[in-house]
Amino acid sequence: MTKPGGPEPLSPPRLLDGRDPGRSEMEEILRGCGIALAAPALDLLWAYHRLLREHNPELNLTRVRNFRRMVLKLYADALLPADRLELPSPLLDLGTGAGMPGIPLKIYRPRLEVLLAESRGRRVAFLETAIARLGLEGVRVVPGRLTAAFETPVAAVITRAVEPIAATLGRVAGCLVRGGLAVFMKGPRCEAEVDTARRRCAAEYALEADHAYTIPGTPYARRLVVFRRLTAPLPERRARALSRNPAPPIVSPQNPTFKDLKRLLTARGIRKSGRALVAGEKAVRDVLARHRAVCRAWVATPEEVPPAAAAELDWIRLDPALFAELDRFGTHRPLLLIEVPPIAPWSPAEGFPPGATVLLPFQDPENVGAAVRSAAAFGAAQVLLLRESAHPFHPKALRASGGAVLEIPLRAGPSLAELPDDLPLIALSAEGEPLERASFPEAFGLLAGLEGPGLPAAWRRRAVRIPMRPGVDSLNAAAAVAVALYAWRRGRE
Repeated sequence: MTKPGGPEPLSPPRLLDGRDPGRSEMEEILRGCGIALAAPALDLLWAYHRLLREHNPELNLTRVRNFRRMVLKLYADALLPADRLELPSPLLDLGTGAGMPGIPLKIYRPRLEVLLAESRGRRVAFLETAIARLGLEGVRVVPGRLTAAFETPVAAVITRAVEPIAATLGRVAGCLVRGGLAVFMKGPRCEAEVDTARRRCAAEYALEADHAYTIPGTPYARRLVVFRRLTAPLPERRARALSRNPAPPIVSPQNPTFKDLKRLLTARGIRKSGRALVAGEKAVRDVLARHRAVCRAWVATPEEVPPAAAAELDWIRLDPALFAELDRFGTHRPLLLIEVPPIAPWSPAEGFPPGATVLLPFQDPENVGAAVRSAAAFGAAQVLLLRESAHPFHPKALRASGGAVLEIPLRAGPSLAELPDDLPLIALSAEGEPLERASFPEAFGLLAGLEGPGLPAAWRRRAVRIPMRPGVDSLNAAAAVAVALYAWRRGRE
């Protein structure tokens, strides 16, 4: 018996008159989809179908086993993209499985040179058998999991694989040529995935086409999403980067450059050098896109070639063990060396600009980063870093801020004790009036207390508090700032 929802039982397909379906029935179904195959091509596709049915019980090559659905959902589905766009050669079928869409496309467009990439060993063996039995020329199998290290040039990639589009675009970085096409055979609801890929890969790919269609005569909805590569593939980028950075990789912990980089893991080192390290794939990508002027170097292992957005930066290549010492968050992704923008001093005589100025005395860099992120998100005018504050470009602060330390003006202020009593401040404390009763001036400062001791007594006497249920002592300091900023922003709308 077959489990509910499992593959259809394999039984000899039958027509209503009791005959087994054959080549002519396949031809009729394909013609109903607008696909006309010449006799030799139809013979090959029929032979491929027979091979699938022969090996499927042992290898589980497909869960689709009804004859008509096989023709529609496997073969017609594989062939229709060739009628909607011109597929260049060589064509890489990524995650081909049993050979789809690559083998049907080769049969339909015999001039195509096709590479079938498949990681599962038994399916690789089936593909080799199919190529030999069908006598296909200009087709070869690429066994194993394909990564950016695969550098055989291809003019197009096509895939029915289920991984996110952005992940596949990264995977083919080593092989897809400039101007090449990445073709994704998707289901109808992939808008979010397409939008994510457009954002993440904007420096290297452009959305070329997005065709919505159904397999003719069926309810099977499809999307054909096509991205065009704008940049050179990995081998070209590597050669260019090495010509600009001919020095060998750094392998010694005593290397002066490495020692300088390691000092950037501390606030003291950041203050002394005026530089900082950005960690995390998204943070690095965002800083490259939005703050290119402060970027100085791509810090990575020798295998991590700078992307197009970082092509003009220095490439500091580190032995993997040395890189791991800098990769304190275990991202296993390249770091970005940036110049820290000047943080101008603030004097109480200046007062506050219109809106909210967030005053931070936090000594925990993660709290500093989180509070700066909230300040940027809710539209504060500036962040005033009191003397007690951790450095906003400390690695933990940078990471917690999500890059927001580069998005909002930062100023250096006095200590908590040196703040004049007549400043228009709204202080946050576990004591004081409820936050919902607070009246926010046109220009004011939002003052959070130190982690642990909170605020000096003078400020606590005119503080506001965030109501909480009994038994909860207080909020995290950065969370309290976020709640107060939300209340202020909501009151302005």
